[in-house]
Amino acid sequence: MATRGGLKARGHPVGATGVYQIVEVTQQLRGGAGKMQVPGAPLGLAQNIGDSGATVLTHLLCAG
Repeated sequence: MATRGGLKARGHPVGATGVYQIVEVTQQLRGGAGKMQVPGAPLGLAQNIGDSGATVLTHLLCAG
């Protein structure tokens, strides 16, 4: 779930896209996402695909 609109809403800044996904997941897990907060989110997943699908990075984060 992209609670703030996802890739296109951010203008797709190359490189910064993946970093922002981690920031958004971290805010959710820490309870700091304001009105976009998903209550009780225990896990977060960020996935970024680059080079026309040749590179894929997946991060699974959990609440501490």
